[in-house]
Amino acid sequence: MPQHPLAIKIAGLGKYLPEKIVTSAELEEQLDIPSGWVAQTTGVVSRRYASGETVSQMATSAAQSALCMAGMQPSDLDAIIGASASVQQAIPCTAAFVQRELGAPDGKSACFDINATCLGFVFALQTAVHLIAAGVYKNVLIFSSELATFSRNPKQWESAVLFGDGAAAAIVTAAQPGEASALWHSRFVTYSSGAELTQLVGGGTLHHPNDPATTPEMNMFDMDGPGVFKKAARLVPPFLDEFSKTSGIKNGDYDQVIPHQASGHGLKLLTARFGFHPERVFNHIHERGNCIAASIPLALTEAVEAGRVKRGDKVLLLGTGAGLSVGGLAFTF
Repeated sequence: MPQHPLAIKIAGLGKYLPEKIVTSAELEEQLDIPSGWVAQTTGVVSRRYASGETVSQMATSAAQSALCMAGMQPSDLDAIIGASASVQQAIPCTAAFVQRELGAPDGKSACFDINATCLGFVFALQTAVHLIAAGVYKNVLIFSSELATFSRNPKQWESAVLFGDGAAAAIVTAAQPGEASALWHSRFVTYSSGAELTQLVGGGTLHHPNDPATTPEMNMFDMDGPGVFKKAARLVPPFLDEFSKTSGIKNGDYDQVIPHQASGHGLKLLTARFGFHPERVFNHIHERGNCIAASIPLALTEAVEAGRVKRGDKVLLLGTGAGLSVGGLAFTF
């Protein structure tokens, strides 16, 4: 094991799921997709769709639950980090709106956003852990809140039916003396050769909303599913080899692996090729879909709720994101 783990604890977790459940059969009828194609291709049977909720509202609800579990109040927070691909608006950061909706005191907490798409929460967790260990902050709220409704491209079946809406949040703080909670190792790498495999080209300065040449399609999510899968299948094995070597933890030693719920095929790959025990890999894609950055913290929250992750368990957060990035974080819950 690493010689100098960081004594950091995820003190609280929370989630928000919209009430509306949309089945794959419904989407197959709406989009004229052959019956059974969605579940066979993506592994998703149902997912949640927001019905008027905003990104900040969903994040705030998840944050309230996380604070309750941690036994804290909004006034205890000195940093709020947004880690979502779906932002409330271009400026300011979504974290600022969550501070206000949460009732956290004005001027008490620093707010900023991190965008690493599906790996956003794990990047934010790594950031928070090191800031707390350095003494910059004491109690940090991280949230990932995703509302993909407006970006789904109905002409691109695989991505249109893959995503679900929802939010999750975590309270991160220093572990107390005698507590086992700790960060053991984290690592992220990006292969920009795969940047165009997953993209939404509109919304920035390259294809600005006010530019007459910007088309509606540019504001829709675009993904080369087979291309992402093939590239990730090549990159993840050497990444895990290096991660295991550096961390000193073998793939079979984790009590629970919380992967990004990217697709049914991607989750099967973890147990078929990488040596993880199938019963220790958390999988709920069939009823949640891919919730983008909220995917990993939502899965972690539900794993804790189900008793799959308990205090003192060794956990691996693992996933890929647009960029194309690969990342992992090993910790004791």
